Amino acid sequence: MKPCLAAIALLLPALTCAAAPIEIRMWRHDTGDAEMAAGRAAVARFNASQSKWKVVMQSMPQATYTGAITAASLVRQLPCVIAIDQPTVPNFAWAGHVRALDDLLPAAAVERLLPGGRGTYRGKLYSVGQFDVVLALFSRRSDLARLGVRIATIGQPYSAQEFHDILVKVKQGGAYRFPLDMNGRSRAEWLSYAFSPWLQSAGADLIDRGSYLRVDGILNSPQAQGVARYYAQLFSERLAERNPADDRAFEQGRALFHYTGSWKADDYDRIFGRDLVVMPPPDFGKGPRIGAASWQWAISRDCRQPEGAAAFLSHMISIEEMAEMSRAAGHVPVSAAAAARTEHYREGGARRIFFEFAQRYAVPRPATPAYPAISAVFEKTMSDLRAGRDPAEALDEAVEAIEHNIARNNGYGFSSKLTAGAQP
Repeated sequence: MKPCLAAIALLLPALTCAAAPIEIRMWRHDTGDAEMAAGRAAVARFNASQSKWKVVMQSMPQATYTGAITAASLVRQLPCVIAIDQPTVPNFAWAGHVRALDDLLPAAAVERLLPGGRGTYRGKLYSVGQFDVVLALFSRRSDLARLGVRIATIGQPYSAQEFHDILVKVKQGGAYRFPLDMNGRSRAEWLSYAFSPWLQSAGADLIDRGSYLRVDGILNSPQAQGVARYYAQLFSERLAERNPADDRAFEQGRALFHYTGSWKADDYDRIFGRDLVVMPPPDFGKGPRIGAASWQWAISRDCRQPEGAAAFLSHMISIEEMAEMSRAAGHVPVSAAAAARTEHYREGGARRIFFEFAQRYAVPRPATPAYPAISAVFEKTMSDLRAGRDPAEALDEAVEAIEHNIARNNGYGFSSKLTAGAQP
């Protein structure tokens, strides 16, 4: 055999044995076009960055997604990587469907995440995310000036009483039939996400986060009852519309304020331009609070390649990937380093205020497997308050329903012996 042919022959086994990348299956729900395109691009960059792993992404409609992953989990057919809405992460962890990430991800990458970038249960990390959305109070600068209403700031937000007085004054002046739009057509998780932070701002909560077992004295505390009365009063005094016909009151000039999320920023920037003003939610006594966390990534217990799945998650929460997702889809990045690399969320950026809110005000929903039940009960409570039910009665009923659910599920893995220091 000629020398060159011999050399090629010696190389052939090595070439033949060069293993193809190991596939890592990933499921996610369909979202907006920009976010989906950004997600596909992130997967492509990961696959191109190394040769050991190949992530294969499958998406499905959001309406059927949670049912699909629940069904797959019951027969242990989940893919390696799954997108999960962060409030439901503790339930998946308690059921044993996802694995802890503490020993799989670089500590430095996790430590730089804001609370909205982590999903925990019993002090362990089970999911990580790239972005968050942020609650805010939107208004128009020119209308506030015309009505003699000051602009709330981070340094001086509206107190709950001041905000109520403003709404009453504006309504009595005849400028607006319903001065406040609170996304009255939205139900389900919106009610928990938007209004449980009012409880936390008042010094109350949905549950005692020291034990994750006690609700009595927390959700029906005097502070919580004050928030419930305030919420009910907004409707009884016709400051907000009980059953709005549409969700366009603010953009059509029929409401002075819109309490909603940063997902409306693009639309409102386009409609109002420099006249748009973004303010903190009202302060009920302990400072403004907003909900934290959106969809995140977890690794299933069924995954046979957790090392590869962890490599992908590490890629996704890298500073550059987080910044790239923010640039592409407009979401609020969940690390200061990533925000600094974006045009909108860096210091001095046009949307820096949303990142400031996420840093200062964000509180994750309670990290308990009971949260889906808590949220469903709270939704009913808020609907009852809107309809005119007595606040104390509504909250007492909510406490009883939630504590019954926790007892029926043996505390969801929490024990009365656990202390607050052991909790997330």
